[in-house]
Amino acid sequence: MAGKRTLLTAAAGLAAGAVALRRLTARSQGPGDANRWLVVTVQRAPEDVRPHELGPLKEFGDRIETRIGAAPGDRGTELAARFRDPEAEGTGSVTARVTGDDPRQDLRRALREAKALLEAGEVLLPDAPPTDHETPGGKLIGTLSRRAGGEGVL
Repeated sequence: MAGKRTLLTAAAGLAAGAVALRRLTARSQGPGDANRWLVVTVQRAPEDVRPHELGPLKEFGDRIETRIGAAPGDRGTELAARFRDPEAEGTGSVTARVTGDDPRQDLRRALREAKALLEAGEVLLPDAPPTDHETPGGKLIGTLSRRAGGEGVL
């Protein structure tokens, strides 16, 4: 009985891993994915948003282009950025995303930090030392949190 349960658990884990890998691969290989605009909505008027003055985006210099527009429904301003030459930046690779070497992760992080600076005046960071524990669940939460820092999603 325990052997069947272990086998079913292993099969479920493999199936979940295959689904996750398929979704990651499908999302990474979409048409124009490497040159896609990354967008955040900022609760400020469009005239208050100057991306070239924001430290997180200023670091990219001429490697990125930015776009500012009104968010739908009078919900602030959309701040968008993308690399001017995505192929030279090495974007779009599944292995680069998984290993954390995709430059778009840095651009996503810079957009989130720019949003925080515009809305709160500072970039809020999580508590230090972290509140996760060296239990299996705590290690999983720590891994997911590190991944979310680069991608912006869990």
